[in-house]
Amino acid sequence: MRSEIESLESAIGYRFRTREILERAITHSSHVHENTVVGGMVSHDNEQLEFLGDSILGFLISEALVERFPDYAEGRLSKLKAHIVSAAHLYGAAETLGLGQYLQLGRGEEMSGGRSKRTLLVDALEALIAAIYLDAGIDATRNFVRQHVVQTADTLLATDQSPAAVTDFKSALQELARARKLPLPRYVIVKEIGPEHSKTFTIEARVGKQRSAQAEGYSKKNAAQNAARLVFEQLISETPDAES
Repeated sequence: MRSEIESLESAIGYRFRTREILERAITHSSHVHENTVVGGMVSHDNEQLEFLGDSILGFLISEALVERFPDYAEGRLSKLKAHIVSAAHLYGAAETLGLGQYLQLGRGEEMSGGRSKRTLLVDALEALIAAIYLDAGIDATRNFVRQHVVQTADTLLATDQSPAAVTDFKSALQELARARKLPLPRYVIVKEIGPEHSKTFTIEARVGKQRSAQAEGYSKKNAAQNAARLVFEQLISETPDAES
């Protein structure tokens, strides 16, 4: 568990002072229930943290939008906020972080594909936001939300969809695919070369049957971003009603 926690901290870019709060944020009620039944000693589930995180997220998104678009009317800001805090967008942000692999689930949820369920991932993301807030306060939470939730909405927030306006191409590609009702992007490791300490990865990104690209990188994340950018540029150059 310790190595998984450290891996999650690396993924989110924040190291907890109290790791118990992070463990609670990724613990689903099914895990607590099953371990309580057999007499195990487990932490509380993440439901209260999810409740708190939902409110914190709403505030921080509102703050970011007002700061970024000071001349927008309330109605326009509300529409942008509704998109960013939607389950669809938060699910994409949670997937980008790989949050599903860290969830503590009961056997039933595990067997039914809980690690990829939208509700579980969105709840865990909101619980994680609350955990950071309780561990370090609003500034650290703001940094996390802006990096991992707001930036992943760049295709919506930018004045256009030019690649120059995008900072996270995996999230941008996912949002664009959703907007055009295309299959969600898939990523496959094509090859790995080099010694363990200095590998080069080649990853293929694919949207549907017709759009794909391969790219290299010095990490899987970097290679996936590079491949996603190529497919994103393909989609941008197409008319929106092109066949999937």
